[in-house]
Amino acid sequence: MGLLTFKGGLHPYDGKELSKDKAITEYLPQGEMVYPLSQHIGAPAVACVKKGDNVLVGQKIAEAGGFVSANIFSSVSGKVLKIEPRLTVSGNKVNSIVIENDGFYNKTEFHPVEMMTRENILAAVREAGIVGLGGAGFPTHVKLSPKEPDKIDHIIINAAECEPYITADYRQMMETPEDLISGLNIILSMFPQAKGVIGIEDNKPEAIKKLTELCAQEERIEVASLRTKYPQGAERSLIYAVTGRSINSSMLPADAGCIVDNVATAIAIHEAVTLGKPLYERVVTVTGDAIAQPGNFKVKSGTNAAELVDAAGGFKTEPEKVISGGPMMGMALSTLNVPCQKAFSSLLCFTRDEVAACEPSNCIRCGRCVTVCPAGLMPTKLSEIADHGDFALFDQLNGCECVECGCCSYVCPAKRRLTQSMKTGRREALALRRRQK
Repeated sequence: MGLLTFKGGLHPYDGKELSKDKAITEYLPQGEMVYPLSQHIGAPAVACVKKGDNVLVGQKIAEAGGFVSANIFSSVSGKVLKIEPRLTVSGNKVNSIVIENDGFYNKTEFHPVEMMTRENILAAVREAGIVGLGGAGFPTHVKLSPKEPDKIDHIIINAAECEPYITADYRQMMETPEDLISGLNIILSMFPQAKGVIGIEDNKPEAIKKLTELCAQEERIEVASLRTKYPQGAERSLIYAVTGRSINSSMLPADAGCIVDNVATAIAIHEAVTLGKPLYERVVTVTGDAIAQPGNFKVKSGTNAAELVDAAGGFKTEPEKVISGGPMMGMALSTLNVPCQKAFSSLLCFTRDEVAACEPSNCIRCGRCVTVCPAGLMPTKLSEIADHGDFALFDQLNGCECVECGCCSYVCPAKRRLTQSMKTGRREALALRRRQK
C-alpha cells in the first residue's frame, strides 16, 4: 500500500533529531503555579477555589463555564495565593488562579470508571477537563458528542506530528504505546460502527513498527503510514489522506464520518477512564539550537516556561526567537514568564530569528504559494485583498478556507508575509459574516 497523503503541502527541515531519542523525564516545578481560566476554545472556566484555600494534586480548581468549556485542576499541592490577570502565551492577560507550590505533591483520590458505558466515558472525559492537546484546545467531550454518532465510521489518531522540531507525541508512542491503544479502544467503544486508524508519518519508522506489532491482534485498529509532509497533521489534510473525503471550513470532521484526536489526547482519555486521573500534566518538547540539552519533559500545568529552559540545561547561546508550539503555527513569545497550559506542546528557542532577518519584496508571480496551499487557495491574491481591507471580496474568494498553516510564507521567494495577511483577512471576514447575520 502506498503512502497516504493530501494535495499541496511541503517538507521543511524538521529538526527532530535534536530531541527524538531523548526519553521523557518528569520535571517538578519550583516556583508559584499559574492556571489561566481560559486554556481552551470556548467559555472560560469559573474558579471554584478562593484565596487562602489549600489544594491537592488533581483537585478541581475551576469548573467549565458552559458545554464548550473545560474543568481545570491543580497540578501541585499548596495554597491559593490570589486570583488575578496574568500574561499567557497568547500575549493577553487572562484571569488566573495562582497557587503556592508546597513541594509535597499530595494527591486527591482518583476514581476510575467502573461501568464502561458511553455516558460514563463521556462524563469522565468531561470531568477530567480533557481538550485537544495538539494545539487547538477544543474540549474533547464536545468532539465525542456528534449529533449523529451512528454515522461515525473512522476514529483517526493524529500521530503525524508534522510540525518541525516537536517530538512529544513520538516519545509517547515509543514509551507508552499501550496507553495510546487503550485510549483509542475506549473511543471506539462509543462508536460501534467505526474503525480506528493511527496515522503516522514515514519519518517515524520505529513508531510505525512498534504500533503495527501491538495492533496486530486489534480487529478494529490499523496503522496507516503517511507521507512525511507538512501540514499532514491538520484535520482536513489527515481526513483526506486516510479516507479520501474532503471537508471545508463550514463542516466538522463528524460531517465526513470522522473524529480526529491526537496521541496525547487519546492517552489522556485512557488515564481519565481507567485511572480516574484528570488532565493536569502533559509531555512538552524543549528544543532548538539555542538549548543546551534538548529533551522531552512531563510538565505540570501552570509551570513557568522559564523553568523548562533550566530543565533543558539552559541556553548555550542567547536566543533571538522563542516560540510556544511549532515554528510553522506556534506563537512567538516576548517573555518566558508565562505558564505552561494544556495545549503547550513545545518550547522552541532559536539563536537567529530568520523571519525578522528577511525583508519582503515584490511578488514575482511564481505561483509557489498556490502549489503548496493545502486548501487550494491563491494566497498571493488573497493576501493583497486582505491588505487593502476588502474583506467581503476576501470571503467571496474563499479566503476563510485558509487553515493558517504558514506554507505560503515559508515557500515564498520574495519573503512576503502572506500568512499574517491571510490570518487578518480571515478574522475580519468572519467578523463581517457575524455582523451581517
